[in-house]
Amino acid sequence: MRPRQPLPRLWLMTDERLGQGLLPAIERLPPGSGIVFRHYTLTLRQRRALFEKVRMAALARGHLLLFAGSAKKAQDWGADGSHGPGRGNGNLRSAPVHDYRELRAAERDKSDFIFLSPVFPTRSHEHASTLGVAKFAWLARRTVLPVIALGGMNSERGRRLASFGAYGWAGIDAWSVEEDAS
Repeated sequence: MRPRQPLPRLWLMTDERLGQGLLPAIERLPPGSGIVFRHYTLTLRQRRALFEKVRMAALARGHLLLFAGSAKKAQDWGADGSHGPGRGNGNLRSAPVHDYRELRAAERDKSDFIFLSPVFPTRSHEHASTLGVAKFAWLARRTVLPVIALGGMNSERGRRLASFGAYGWAGIDAWSVEEDAS
């Protein structure tokens, strides 16, 4: 993480379906937000090229950039940290959490924060069971880690979940259309 940069409260999870809207979505993020670069279906060469474009856009806007994958590759590619299950290498590390077991695993692995999902129905995982507000709150209140809400999120839902333990929120579609995300 860049020196003294606080953990962002607003995040963009990159996704292939953003297509040409990826860089405009990064522009819509308020300065100092976070980005988790995923794009898993690209070849390594394509993924690296797109990552470089995203990294330059993130630097220009003061965004924190995590690479979804190994901590070593995140470091090699110049990311601020990594996202995924498992231990990091001392750099910023987030973990995906969908249930209590994964929450405890993220804590054991010394993750710095978690993305708790899916809270609401989402196009990313159309057939996945959702947590809903009650289960989200139950899980969020059982950890000392900062919790980023993910899954069907927008600014209104983000504000609502703040009172249930959300430190911040992340989205894909929420950043693909202009919205007041503050």
